[in-house]
Amino acid sequence: MLYALLLPWAREFSELRLLNYITFRAGAAFVTALLVSFVLGPAIIRRLRAMAVHQVVREGTPDTHAGKGTTPTMGGLIILAATFIPVLLWARLSNRYVMLAMFVTAWMGGIGFLDDYLKLQQKRRGEKNRGLVERYKLAGQVICGLGLGTYLLLFPISTLPGASTTLPFFKYVLLVPVTASLAWLYIPWVTFILTGVSNAVNLTDGLDGLSSGLVAIAVTTLGLFAYVLGRKDTSAYLQVFYLLGSGELTVFCAAVVGACIGFLWFNAHPAQVFMGDTGSLALGGAVGAIALLLKSEFLLLFVGAVFFAETVSVILQRSVFKYRKRRYGEEYAKANRVFRRAPLHHHFELLGWPETQVVVRFWILGILCAILALSTLKLR
Repeated sequence: MLYALLLPWAREFSELRLLNYITFRAGAAFVTALLVSFVLGPAIIRRLRAMAVHQVVREGTPDTHAGKGTTPTMGGLIILAATFIPVLLWARLSNRYVMLAMFVTAWMGGIGFLDDYLKLQQKRRGEKNRGLVERYKLAGQVICGLGLGTYLLLFPISTLPGASTTLPFFKYVLLVPVTASLAWLYIPWVTFILTGVSNAVNLTDGLDGLSSGLVAIAVTTLGLFAYVLGRKDTSAYLQVFYLLGSGELTVFCAAVVGACIGFLWFNAHPAQVFMGDTGSLALGGAVGAIALLLKSEFLLLFVGAVFFAETVSVILQRSVFKYRKRRYGEEYAKANRVFRRAPLHHHFELLGWPETQVVVRFWILGILCAILALSTLKLR
C-alpha cells in the first residue's frame, strides 16, 4: 500500500527511491512486524485472558506442563496481524508470489483459528476439548494444497514450467514430468508438501518459544534464497535458476520473521501466551508455500530438519506402539516405547533436560541446518 502510494512521488522526493529496493522494504517490513507485535500483543493477550481462552494440555504431555492449562492460547492472532499488516504496507501487492503466500498463510491460519475456537466452545459446554474433527482439519489443508498445486500447474508464475522443482547441490538440474499427463502428479505433490509442513510445525509447537524460534530461522533462510533467486546477477553468479519476481517474497519472509520474533517476546519461557493452531498451522503453511513457490521443496529437508525429526518421532512412536500392542499386548507396548514421549522435545524433557535447554539446543540445531541449506548455494 505504502509502496503504491509513495513511489509516484519519488521524482519529487529522492529519498522515496529507497522503495525500489527490496532490501529496504524487507527491513521496513521486519521493523513494522516487531512494532505491530509489541503494540497489539498486550491487548490481544488481555482479551484472550478475559475470554478464558486457555491452552489445552495435550494428552501424553509431561507432568511439568500441567500448570500451562491456564495460559491463554490463540496467540497466533498476534503473528497473523504482525505478518499481514507489514506485507500490505511494504510489499508489491501485484506480485503473485506474495499474494499466493499470503493466501496460503491466511487459509491455514483460518483452519487453526476454527480449531482453537471450537476447543473454547467445547470447554465452555463442559465437553472434551477435541476442537475441529481431525478429518475436517486435514480436508481443509488438502483443499488448500490442491488449489495451490492446480494454480501453479495451470498458471506458472515464473519462466520455469509450473510442474517442476529443483534439487539442492544440483544446480541447473530441473525435475519435470516426462509427459504432460504426468504433470498432474504435481498437484498431489504440492498437497503433500503443504499439509506435511503445516502439521510438522503444529507438532513442534509444544514448548515455550520452540516453534516461533525455529520458524524464524527457517524463514530467514528461505528469505535469503528468495532474494538470490529473484536477482539476475546473484542467480547467475551462483549458477542457480532465476525466478523473475520471486525477490518480492523477501518482504513477506521478513514480515514473518519479525512477527515470530515479536511473538517470542511474549512466548519466551515462562510463556504469557501460546500461538495455538491459529499460529502453528499458519506458520507451517507459510514455510511450505515459500518453498513451493521458490521450487525448493527438497531444501526443506535441511531448513526444516528439526520439524521433520519431530514428525518422524510421532509417526515412529505410534507405528511401533500399535505393532507391539497387536503382537505382544498393550502392557508390553507401553513398557517398550521407542521414545519416552513424543514428539521428540518431550523425550528430552523426560531425560532430564530443562525446557529452556531443549528449546535453545533445538534452535542451535535449526541454525546449523540453516547454514547447511545456505551452503547448497555454493556447493554443487
